Amino acid sequence: MLFNACTADLKSDPESVNFLLLHDRSGHCLSIHWANAEAQGIVLGQMVGQPLQDAAIRPVSLDNYLQRFDRVLHTGQPEHFECDFQRGTITERLALAMAPLQAPDQTTIGITVTGISLASNTVAPTHPHLDSRHANQLAWKIRQTLDLNTIWQQAVNGLGEDIQVCRCCIYSIDPKGQHVTIEAEYRQPDLPATLGTTLEIAQDQALAQALKRFRPTDLEAPNASITPHSPCVVAQEVDPETQKPSTRLIIATGYQDKPNGLIVLEQCDRPRRWAATEVAFVRELADQVGTAIAHATLFNELQKASTKAVRKQEALEEARQQAEEASRLKSEFLANTSHELRTPLNGLMGFLKLVLDGMADDQEEQDEFLREAFQLSEHLLEVLNDVLNLAKIEAGKMQIECSAVNLNELLQDIDRQQGPSAYHKDLSCEVQMPSTLDPVIVYGNFKCLKQVLINLAGNAIKFTHEGGITITTEIIRKKVAVHDREFPGVAMVKVADTGIGVSLEKQDRLFQSFSQIDGSLTRRYGGTGLGLAISQRLIEEMGGTINFYSLGEGLGSTVTFTIPLFQEPVINSG
Repeated sequence: MLFNACTADLKSDPESVNFLLLHDRSGHCLSIHWANAEAQGIVLGQMVGQPLQDAAIRPVSLDNYLQRFDRVLHTGQPEHFECDFQRGTITERLALAMAPLQAPDQTTIGITVTGISLASNTVAPTHPHLDSRHANQLAWKIRQTLDLNTIWQQAVNGLGEDIQVCRCCIYSIDPKGQHVTIEAEYRQPDLPATLGTTLEIAQDQALAQALKRFRPTDLEAPNASITPHSPCVVAQEVDPETQKPSTRLIIATGYQDKPNGLIVLEQCDRPRRWAATEVAFVRELADQVGTAIAHATLFNELQKASTKAVRKQEALEEARQQAEEASRLKSEFLANTSHELRTPLNGLMGFLKLVLDGMADDQEEQDEFLREAFQLSEHLLEVLNDVLNLAKIEAGKMQIECSAVNLNELLQDIDRQQGPSAYHKDLSCEVQMPSTLDPVIVYGNFKCLKQVLINLAGNAIKFTHEGGITITTEIIRKKVAVHDREFPGVAMVKVADTGIGVSLEKQDRLFQSFSQIDGSLTRRYGGTGLGLAISQRLIEEMGGTINFYSLGEGLGSTVTFTIPLFQEPVINSG
């Protein structure tokens, strides 16, 4: 009887409400009225007792509707929302009020759903829950975080769900105020995503007008309507692709008279007249969102500044440590180099003193003293040349002129010069010529290449006690560009030995200036330890690369370097 009475009341006043649906607690239809449904051939009486999913009239989004149904049933609190209903072949949007239906003993025996058709924009939906209290609750939720992305997303989700729009977006504004970008989006599932879209403000008059109207303190009473002086802008438009009418409600957010974003609510499928409660709710929340965005932005800037200061401090500390390490290495280098300078100089002076004091027993012994003095002077000159060459290279004052160099002749010179040194230590010294039918011509500087090979071969012999050294060449066909010229390939020269090797953790120091992997080795074997550093810089100046390989201490070493081919040689395939 109660259900029939509700239906009868509705039919007596069809202009106030044109839709009524009564559910029992399980969701089955007890009674339904929809004006003009019979004209479409729908017999409403046939729906009584049916579940919604089988009914001729049912919500398009059934899951969302049933979720609200369960909430109202269990909480006893009414809910107001918009929903698309399908009746036959027609889909119509309704503004609905869902409330519990109670018996005289206050027990909930069902759910009543009353609605107004929104097919015409002359009727604006009402949302009694959109009051200041609800706005404060949503603002409190938004301002619980200082993460900008979370603030944006919570704002659009809250507005989109509460006001029941097709789409709600928040735009950020670029520093120059010329472009906006969609940073967060709430949308109905059937709509395409627009997140990340960038628009030019000058091309959208509604966005530009909303920014001009921004006044963060100009809040009117909750029953305010959209006036020319309101910060809200309403744009009635037609989608150029679908030709469907749409309505946008736009308001700028900001802090201390400076806009920092735009909130855009969009009804994409029809015209819409925004209710005064909706406008007041959006304006109140926009003010809170603008403040939250400002605080989050300031927090992010402080974080960036703090991170930048920490990184700067770390860089300064690293530079200080590098300077201290460089100073230590230079001190160690100078100590070793001074030893290398004093030793031959003292020996040279000693032998010359013996000759000047007539201490030689005969002419043969005097000649021996002079030969020793000469060898010591050569060693002294070698040390000085190493130091001076490195100084020139690091100062950028060593100019290297490159031209065609016969690599075969260069390797033959190295074989003649380094062979005797290896022979005196009972080491083998094998220099293998490139397996080509014609000489290998490279692009480089003969003197510099010779100095590199002497350094590498000399080191190999110095640090090898058994076995020997091998120098080989490999032709690699790959076009390379050096000094704005293109060459057909590179020649890779390998100097391998069976000497003392280098541990893996120490190999990264081999090419550092003033860095010696072991000072005791320098004192034991002599030399400045600058050979590899000088060789690396010379090779790189000529457009090549140099690398060092060793499997560890006692396992020998191999140094390779590349140099551009001036012309491609004929390879001996037989």
